[in-house]
Amino acid sequence: MKALLVKYKSVIRFIVTFLAVYGALTIGYNVYLNVSHGSVFYPDYLTNLVAEQTNALLNGLGYEASITPHPNEPSMKIIINEKYVARVIEGCNAISIIILFLSFIVAFAGKLKTTLLYGLAGSIIIYAFNLIRIVILSVGLYHYPWRREILHTVIFPMLIYGTVFLLWMVWVNRFSKKAKSNA
Repeated sequence: MKALLVKYKSVIRFIVTFLAVYGALTIGYNVYLNVSHGSVFYPDYLTNLVAEQTNALLNGLGYEASITPHPNEPSMKIIINEKYVARVIEGCNAISIIILFLSFIVAFAGKLKTTLLYGLAGSIIIYAFNLIRIVILSVGLYHYPWRREILHTVIFPMLIYGTVFLLWMVWVNRFSKKAKSNA
């Protein structure tokens, strides 16, 4: 048993670190969601912010867009030219994906400063890409509502998770301690 622990020490350290960071960030995010319940920013500040920024981008692209709180569920409705096309729910704010991303890079940590800067830059990239994804998805649903399933469940998740995967690959191959030890 001891020989196995020694042999797989780095794998075990990665898994334990990943799970610890993921657990801590997820608990923190759930506390945030519980505290946000009933706040001025419906359904929570970050989801509301994503909806507001989506609205601003859609209007900037020349669409007559608006957002409004959904009356039956904790989400914001996206309306283009008076047509309800999509909703922004808590899962659309990219925080869960950012938590997954950060957990991975901390578990595969490099130097502290590099890890912090890459974590911040990667989180911003994921957030921005997610916002663009929601805008494109909303426009796609406005023009091609019959493509809802493939747009929402296949193409756009593949793009956002593909982005996270590429960020992970850059991290592992360029910045992590593992990359430095292989150099």
